[in-house]
Amino acid sequence: MKRHRRINEGCDLDMTPMIDVVFQMIIFFIVTIKMDENINEEIRLEDAPEGPLATGEDPRTMVIEVDRRGWLSINNVQLNRSQLEGIISRRYNRFGNFPVVIRADRRAEHRHVRAVMDLCTNVGIWQIDFAAIKEHRN
Repeated sequence: MKRHRRINEGCDLDMTPMIDVVFQMIIFFIVTIKMDENINEEIRLEDAPEGPLATGEDPRTMVIEVDRRGWLSINNVQLNRSQLEGIISRRYNRFGNFPVVIRADRRAEHRHVRAVMDLCTNVGIWQIDFAAIKEHRN
């Protein structure tokens, strides 16, 4: 019977954890790049020169946009109110309370912004902020 000789006996290196980490990093970068690209450029934010500056963002933050026609969207995906409530509810059930930023057009009617606030409070979200411009650039 022929005997096989192993060249590197005792030098087994399991690459599975390293591959898992690399895939997690790739997914993280894809998701964060996609989030930056999906901001609705048509929304004109209100000026708030006296408001506080937004510093470190919580990675759990959900940005909900309200355009001038009252259309709601997340990452440029248009939603109706029941779809938005379902998304917020499922995320709340999974992660608990998380911050919400409402990015509303300054020409949008208040009732549309109020509807988003009501959806959030009905689910149990209490960390609601509004996006605005500190210094208006010409």
